[in-house]
Amino acid sequence: MNCSLGNHNCSFGESELEGSRMMTAEGEEEQKGDPVGNSLPREGEKSGTQEEGLHMHSVVENNTGTVLDQGSQRPITGPFVVTGNQKSSAIEKLERVRKWSITTYKCTKQVLSEKMGRGSRTVDPELEARVDILRDDRHRYEQVTRLAQTLATQLAEVSQTQRTLGDVFAELSVKTPPLHVEFGMNSDTQRCLSKNGETLILAINSFTSDMNTLLNKTIDDTMVTVKSYETARIEYDAFRCDLEELNLGPRDAATLPKLELAQITFQDHREKYEKSRDDLSVKLKLLEENKVKVLHHQLVLFHEAVVSYNTLNHQHLELSQQQADSKLSMPSTEAPSWLEESGPPS
Repeated sequence: MNCSLGNHNCSFGESELEGSRMMTAEGEEEQKGDPVGNSLPREGEKSGTQEEGLHMHSVVENNTGTVLDQGSQRPITGPFVVTGNQKSSAIEKLERVRKWSITTYKCTKQVLSEKMGRGSRTVDPELEARVDILRDDRHRYEQVTRLAQTLATQLAEVSQTQRTLGDVFAELSVKTPPLHVEFGMNSDTQRCLSKNGETLILAINSFTSDMNTLLNKTIDDTMVTVKSYETARIEYDAFRCDLEELNLGPRDAATLPKLELAQITFQDHREKYEKSRDDLSVKLKLLEENKVKVLHHQLVLFHEAVVSYNTLNHQHLELSQQQADSKLSMPSTEAPSWLEESGPPS
């Protein structure tokens, strides 16, 4: 029994030693296969290369063009995979930039040619005359609005001064009994003028508010259409001159595709110019009708406010003058002066 147990123990020790030798041999093979010292992946584990491959695919691009990790949203400086959608988006952006650069160059060239008197431009005499009238009217309306606002500001200062003066007259009327009537009627007059001035100021402020709406919204909206029309006209003339230059040149296999492309581009800009011209003509008609209605209403209200202000002031002044005449014409009951009482010196 003891011997068998001893033999069994001896066999168990030998098997343990053999297992440790096999593990040592496997470790040496792993170190030989990986000179850096990294252990090879075992079954059920992902390798670092696979994780990096997955990591390269899980990238996004933010609005600024910086590549970010989808999980951590941190910038990635290493290589990354560009998908088909990203390629097409970049190509579209480059194509838009290319077309914008060509159009800007041609339009700049056209504008400089017109200013130097070398290039031709498309002119619509009737439409451009209406635009010039609109610009002149806009300048005059702005001047009227500024002057009306200045008038309201100055009237507000006068009204405040009249109110303060009336309060001072009222205090003096109480504190000075001999001049109670004189101070009192001046106090009433100044307060009435101040009150009527406040009413006129409200009317002027309403007038300037509607004028600002007409200038800053209605007319400005039309001026935006004018600017779009001028831009479309410059683009149309630029590509028209470009097409004319190509038509004057030789026609061969190399220039025919350019000529066809120039013809198509010219036609597109021609349609855009005609549409912009029609839109501007309609906008100018609607603006003229709206402008007449608004100005008619506001000018009538402004005139009525000014007439009412002066009429009320005139009526109050006439009434105040009548009351002053009746009160001041009464016989005086004042005591004689001390000089009169003392009599002439002996």
